Amino acid sequence: MYYCCGITEKGIVSHNEDAMLIGGRVFTNTRTEQILDVPFIAAVSDGVSGENSGELASVMCLENVRLISNYEQEKLIERLMKVHNRLAEFSKNNSESRNMQATLCGIAVDTDGTITSFNVGDSRLYRFRQGCLQQISRDQSFVQLLYEEGSITLEELKTHIHRNIIFPAFGNLKDNPKIDIKIMDDILQYGDILLICTDGLSDFVSDAEICEILELPKSLSVRLDMLVKKALEQGGNDNISVVAVVLTDD
Repeated sequence: MYYCCGITEKGIVSHNEDAMLIGGRVFTNTRTEQILDVPFIAAVSDGVSGENSGELASVMCLENVRLISNYEQEKLIERLMKVHNRLAEFSKNNSESRNMQATLCGIAVDTDGTITSFNVGDSRLYRFRQGCLQQISRDQSFVQLLYEEGSITLEELKTHIHRNIIFPAFGNLKDNPKIDIKIMDDILQYGDILLICTDGLSDFVSDAEICEILELPKSLSVRLDMLVKKALEQGGNDNISVVAVVLTDD
């Protein structure tokens, strides 16, 4: 069994273009705690800033993801591409939502406990283990590419003027997204926390600060609240979504 809790909220902006998927339900502007049995998907989606109908894109993305029932790697890629095609087809036929797009990051936990991660865009998957935070996903962004080729430093990556430019996301009408997907061997042990979040958290709270909060002897839901508050205190001007998954004996 797995304990999962999550928060998605608009922060200081007028509406929430984030959404989260936990245990077969899509949530916006709320928080939840659940005990989940396999199989299940936990994920976040962020409507791409600057495009039309971001709030619709993220919810529609996750409403389609929640219907996926086969988590085998090749089948999962196939189903996720269908999600992209559905968003693209909708936006193509609805002028008010033309070229709406959404990021997607999450995990699919199969009946045998196999965990497969998937990512498109710059939302993130982390693992917290014994005081150490490791980013599992890879940002699909322009600045990440610059950093990997050595053109900018890690510090420059965090403040670069083009840090919000991402590669094609779900719904892009010009190019298909490149879905990063992998089976995660030994990704989750008792005591570990898998943390999935949108850039409204990761852009404003450093890895060291995430570690400091996750190490506190408080309930996991309280620690997620503290992460959200930390992002807002440190100038967060975006929607914030964060989901945590742990193994439990319940």
